[in-house]
Amino acid sequence: MPEVKNRQAVTGAQAIANAMRQINPDVVAAYPITPQTPVVEYFAQFVADGVVETEMIPVESEHSAMSAVVGAAAAGARAMTATAANGLALMHEIVYIAASSRLPIVMAVANRALSGPINIHCDHSDAMAERDSGWIQLWAENAQEAYDFTLMAIRIAEHEDVRLPVMVNFDGFIISHGVEVVDFLDDEVARKFVGEPKVMYPLLDTEHPVTHGPLDLYDYYFEHKRQQIEAMKHVKKVFKEVAEEFAKISGRKYDLLDKYKVDDAEYIMIALGSTAGTIKYTVDLLREEGHKVGVIKPQIFRPFPKNELQELLNGRKGVIVLDRAASFGAEAPLYEAVKSALYEVAVKPQIGSYVYGLGGRDIKIEHIRKAFEDAFSGNLIADEERYLGLRE
Repeated sequence: MPEVKNRQAVTGAQAIANAMRQINPDVVAAYPITPQTPVVEYFAQFVADGVVETEMIPVESEHSAMSAVVGAAAAGARAMTATAANGLALMHEIVYIAASSRLPIVMAVANRALSGPINIHCDHSDAMAERDSGWIQLWAENAQEAYDFTLMAIRIAEHEDVRLPVMVNFDGFIISHGVEVVDFLDDEVARKFVGEPKVMYPLLDTEHPVTHGPLDLYDYYFEHKRQQIEAMKHVKKVFKEVAEEFAKISGRKYDLLDKYKVDDAEYIMIALGSTAGTIKYTVDLLREEGHKVGVIKPQIFRPFPKNELQELLNGRKGVIVLDRAASFGAEAPLYEAVKSALYEVAVKPQIGSYVYGLGGRDIKIEHIRKAFEDAFSGNLIADEERYLGLRE
């Protein structure tokens, strides 16, 4: 276990800004939007103080922010930005261009509800709206993971077998503004881990000219999309390699799925983000009462860890999936993916869908306990969506 030399109580926003300081990207484009604002504020201070060598570009909108980092990354720069909610939605057009151009941009997303009605608090509707954009999605449970994943994201994005952009999702206000203890790596250790940018086909290499943003109709568009599909298939292997290397310098080992007390669990709850912490606490309480329960938190949602979930969920008595986003006219996004993964397992568990926490509504221990109790009594219905903490 590496010695901890720098332990501080910080917000998730500070944790990510410090990761960005250690990365020292060539370009950061910034358009503040709640609750992402403190990320770029803290980083702007590093720029103003001369701590980093970054060219910081204040822009007039999130659409421009993503456009700026796309241009910078295409030129060969290591480029980063951050956003949330409607800002991410405003980036939507360029988010797809970043992925299709195979640009290794890393973006912190302080997850927040999409309007309307207007709401500035946490849910996952912003990231879920981009789940098929071609970006890798990492999901942090707390400030420590937000910091660690930001460093790891650079390595994953720039890997020659991947070359795809990465979103580091961290729950707005809950993680972005909540203060937690974070163990930071030494600057030199972090910088050595991140390494120098691996530039491929830069626009500024005028001796080897390339074209970005070409017209691509029915002649080659299909083939280029197929290449994106193939690149995404490499991500799980690269994630594990990067996680293994990160564990050696940090003592913190990550996998595609964070598994808590699942080995003998008869009933397993699955959720993304900070709510996993509350579920783990509830699992401890239920374990004291003799219930064999556990939690799985996907650390990565795109690509979806289908095979890994199949291995873990086959033969369990019950699986409960919690979504902090709705899919209108269809099943909730995480539930839909888990239910699909279970289609071919040998012994299917009962499965239930629970939507919670939209617009920042609290998820409480009694809500999580209620969902588990439904499972204990065999009261899970695969085609029924239920709601936790909703007034009806």
